[in-house]
Amino acid sequence: MMKIRRANERGHANFGWLDTYHTFSFADYYDPQWMGFRSLRVINEDRVLPGQGFGTHPHRDMEIITYVLSGALQHKDSMGNGRVIRAGEVQYMAAGSGVLHSEFNPAKDEPVHFLQIWIQPDHNGVTPRYGEKSLKDAALGAWHLVTSKTGRDGSIAIHQEADLWLAKLAVGQTASHSLHHDRHAWIHVAEGEVTISGQTLVGAMPLPSVENPILT
Repeated sequence: MMKIRRANERGHANFGWLDTYHTFSFADYYDPQWMGFRSLRVINEDRVLPGQGFGTHPHRDMEIITYVLSGALQHKDSMGNGRVIRAGEVQYMAAGSGVLHSEFNPAKDEPVHFLQIWIQPDHNGVTPRYGEKSLKDAALGAWHLVTSKTGRDGSIAIHQEADLWLAKLAVGQTASHSLHHDRHAWIHVAEGEVTISGQTLVGAMPLPSVENPILT
């Protein structure tokens, strides 16, 4: 069965410096029908203006994965990490027992557009940790493993039995992925247009026609 989550039904807030869409209930947006998908708790699509960002704030007991679509995002945290993440790069932070971090757009004239994904860990109170992976040169027409429980095939190891994959498709290309009988999948179209099981789905905000499907 496929259930479609349309972009114009997502939560939306515009604070001037931040324009954000929430696939699931988050902050002041609450919809009891959209509280997450299994261990997947958050997919926020954010645009942050140049020189703006999220000041230092705490997190705990959440696996936080950020993928930059365009622009750059400057990260600093209480573990001593400081890095500018650019388009095509992934940042991972296990908040665990508690961590402080900030995220800013260091550019002077370009907004940063990124996805922030939260996955609930399989146990709480772990030691916080940080990781990165570049997918800016990932081959077209194939699935690339970004995160996994074991860190297999060069992916980032996370505290949950959940695989995160990325696919980039040129016009006319296809990519398939087989699910084990006891697995489930959420597909988020970040940019462009794809067809899944006969449904045409369009990505990237602020287009009102963006659609995000669940495959179960």
